[in-house]
Amino acid sequence: MYRFLLSRQWVILTLLALVLIPVMVELGFWQFHRHERRVAQNELIAANLAAKPVPVAELTSPGHTVPRSDYWRRATATGTFDTADEVVVRRRTNADDRVGMHVLTPLVLDDGRVVLVNRGWIPAAPDQKAYPDVPAAPKGRVTVTGRLMADQTTGSSGIKDLQGLPPRQVMLINSEQQAERTGREVLGGYLEMTEPAPAGDTPEPIPDPDHDSIGAHMAYAVQWWLFAAGVPVGWVVLVRRERHDRAAQAASGSTSADGSPHDGPSDTAPPGGGSSGGEAGGGATGGAQSTREPADA
Repeated sequence: MYRFLLSRQWVILTLLALVLIPVMVELGFWQFHRHERRVAQNELIAANLAAKPVPVAELTSPGHTVPRSDYWRRATATGTFDTADEVVVRRRTNADDRVGMHVLTPLVLDDGRVVLVNRGWIPAAPDQKAYPDVPAAPKGRVTVTGRLMADQTTGSSGIKDLQGLPPRQVMLINSEQQAERTGREVLGGYLEMTEPAPAGDTPEPIPDPDHDSIGAHMAYAVQWWLFAAGVPVGWVVLVRRERHDRAAQAASGSTSADGSPHDGPSDTAPPGGGSSGGEAGGGATGGAQSTREPADA
């Protein structure tokens, strides 16, 4: 009844179904784990933004790699801005997705060490090789508050670190690169400045990271799992349809063989056929006898 499942076509179809099921299940778990990571990241951002600011020196030091648990942690730093070593970071967008630059200014702490401060976004100069007009940094001793971020690398940011850029222009915010360039002790990571609040001609502040949306990862996970469940259901439907079609075809062929007309000769003689032949033979015999003359005549 199901011997057709051993045919080449059905073996391939069955193997394909057996491969698709675990692949789709795994894709569903992949999206589910992305959903979990997004939820965990949102919780981390919300908690670190709500936490009380701490001195930046308590969270990082020269050569230190900022752990993920400290991302977006609010920190304070007190010192003076060193605009002589200020650089701009190319190809950065603002809240309206306009492409421009970020202003990265070293803040010299009271102990002589330096923390990099991203003061915000500015439009790029018409000539990409020219240094743009950068709003002046606050003068004198200042206290800034910002979100602690890890050093940027090509691997973590996806931004290619181009060489041969115009002076005081960089592609990545990286404390080790700036320490090598300036010859100072630079704390690992950098601060995205949130305070003091911008006043007058200042760079556009970098907005808080999004920590409300969770994306559609959970919906995608459920979708993949439904696809995985649909594969065996579809396979069973196809098998039953094939079995039904084959049974109907076999029944149709049997009916055609039983109801076909008989084309062979008939064994039944026509009515009166034998009697007529006898009469004809008798008549011929009688005729022959009537024309014979008597022997004695």
